[in-house]
Amino acid sequence: MALLKYKDITKMSKEDIENKLKELRLELVRGSVTANRANAKTKEIKRAISRLITFSKSKNLLKKT
Repeated sequence: MALLKYKDITKMSKEDIENKLKELRLELVRGSVTANRANAKTKEIKRAISRLITFSKSKNLLKKT
């Protein structure tokens, strides 16, 4: 899992952001089942998810759920 930076997110399209969010959430669920919840990988995934959501909300890209 590579570090997800803000400048990389700005280059992504709306569909790419939504797909990345789905992928990261699925990876988080898989990681939580197989490993300890407080490891570095889980922390980085959560950080990437929050970064994507924050960017999407600021640009009004995320559909209401």
